[in-house]
Amino acid sequence: MRHCVLLLLATVVSGQFKPGYDAGRTTMVHLFEWRWDDIANECERFLGPKGYGGVQVSPIVENIIGHAGGIQRPWWERYQSVSFNIITRSGDENAFRNMVDRCNKVGVKIYVDAVFNQLAGGGWTATLGGSSYDAGGPSYPAIPFGPSDFTACWDCPNHSCDIGNSYNDPVAVRNCRLSGMPDLTQGSSYVRSKILEFLNKCVSMGVAGFRIDAAKHMWPGDLQAIVNGLADTSFGKPFVFQEVIDLGYEPIKASEYTGIATVTEFKYSAKIGEVFRHRNGQKLAYLKNFGEGWGMLPGTSAVVFVDNHDNQRGHGAGGPDIITHKDSKLYKMAVGFMLAYPYGWTRIMSSFFFDNTDQGPPHDSNYNTINVPINSDDTCGGGWVCEHRWRQIYSMVEFRNTVFGTGMNDWWDDGNNQIAFCRGGKGFVAINNSGHDMKQTLQTCLPAGTYCDVISGSRNNCVKKINVGNDGRAYIEILSWEYDGILAIHQGSRL
Repeated sequence: MRHCVLLLLATVVSGQFKPGYDAGRTTMVHLFEWRWDDIANECERFLGPKGYGGVQVSPIVENIIGHAGGIQRPWWERYQSVSFNIITRSGDENAFRNMVDRCNKVGVKIYVDAVFNQLAGGGWTATLGGSSYDAGGPSYPAIPFGPSDFTACWDCPNHSCDIGNSYNDPVAVRNCRLSGMPDLTQGSSYVRSKILEFLNKCVSMGVAGFRIDAAKHMWPGDLQAIVNGLADTSFGKPFVFQEVIDLGYEPIKASEYTGIATVTEFKYSAKIGEVFRHRNGQKLAYLKNFGEGWGMLPGTSAVVFVDNHDNQRGHGAGGPDIITHKDSKLYKMAVGFMLAYPYGWTRIMSSFFFDNTDQGPPHDSNYNTINVPINSDDTCGGGWVCEHRWRQIYSMVEFRNTVFGTGMNDWWDDGNNQIAFCRGGKGFVAINNSGHDMKQTLQTCLPAGTYCDVISGSRNNCVKKINVGNDGRAYIEILSWEYDGILAIHQGSRL
C-alpha cells in the first residue's frame, strides 16, 4: 500500500528555505535545455559579472530518445528518466561536474531539476546512455527498480492506473500514474535510499539545491523524509523548491508542502499575466499588495516567475494569460515588476524559440543540441531567446540586488495602469501600461542627484537621465509609444 502520510514532521531542518546565494545576489535563471559547457561559459562571461545568483538546469539523468507527432527529440523527453546516470543531450557526468565547479568559482550556484515521482513510460525503447528498461514490468535495472518499487494499479482509486480526469481526488493525483509513467512509491525506504543516493551525489559535486518536479504527485510525508535525508552543502541544507501547481481550485494545496521547503507559486505567474493583459478588470493599481495580499504563499516560501518552461507552451497552469518573450514589451514590464517588488525568490526564464509546443532545443541534423552563439550586441543567436541577456531584465536583476532587504514604500498609481514605488531609500521604479503618456513628478526616495534609467540605457551609455531634487522628487516620463514601458533608477545608477 502506498505510504499516505499527510502530516509533516514537526521538526524542519533549516537551510532548504534559502537559496544560499553568494552575498549581494538574489535571482536565479532557468537556462532551459542548455548544454553544460555553455552554462559554464555563461557563468564566467555573463551571469557572474551581471550579479545572477544561480542557474536552474534541465534534468541531468539519462532519459528516453523521444518523438511525438513528427517532432523528434521533444523537450519533455528529459522528464522521462530511465536511470540515475548523469548523461543527457546537455552532456555527460564529467561535463556536468566541470560546469558546477566553474559556476561555483564565479559565485553562481547550480540547482538541478530532479525527476523522481515517475520514470519513463512505454512507447519508446531507445535511451540516451543505452540503459535498458521495461515500463510494462515495470523494471529499470540501471538503478535498479523493479515492480515492487512502484505504486500498484489497485492503489489508484479509479483502478485504471492513470490519473486521467481524477484531479479532484488527492489520492488519485498522488497514487496514480502521471501521463502513463510508472509511479515510484516514495513511501518505500529502499526507493528513498536510491533517490537520496542520487541527490546527495549531486550535493557532493557542489550542487546547491533542487527543483522537485511533480511534487504535487507525491505525498508530503514522503517528500519530507527525502528532504530530511539530504546532505549539507557549504551553506547548510540544499535549497529545495517543489513544483506544486495550485491555482486555488484543486483539492491539493501548495500550503501542504511549505513545511518541507519552498514551493513554486503558480498563482503569481497566472495573476501577473492577468493584470498586465488587463483581463477580468484587473489594473496595475491593484498590485500594491501583490503576493500574500492576493492569497499567495508567504514570500519566504514562494519561488516566483512570470513564465516557466511548461506554461509558456500552454501546459501546466495559467492558460492564455501567461506572458512570454513573444509579447516582449509586456514581458519586460512584468519581469521588471517582479524583480522590483519585494515578494518571493525570483526566477528568470531563458528560452529557445519554438513553433510546436513539443519542439526540443535548437539542434543539428543529428538532433544534437547546438551551442549558444553570442552576438556582438550580447544577445543570443541560433534559435536561443536568452531573455536573461535582455538589458531590461539583467538591469533589473542588478536593481533587486541593490535594494535587497528593503520594503516597498511611497506607492503611487493613477487609479488604473500607471504605477510607481520606492524600495526604501535605495531604488525607484515606474511602469506605464496604460496606453497613455505618463508625465508625473513623483517621490523617488533617493538622494539628490542625476541618475540614469537602467532600462533604456546604462551609466556608460545613458539614454534617459532623471534629476532628483533635494526633496527626493523627480519628473518621470514614460510615453505610450516608447520601446519600454518601465523606468528604474537606484543607488548604483547615480551619475
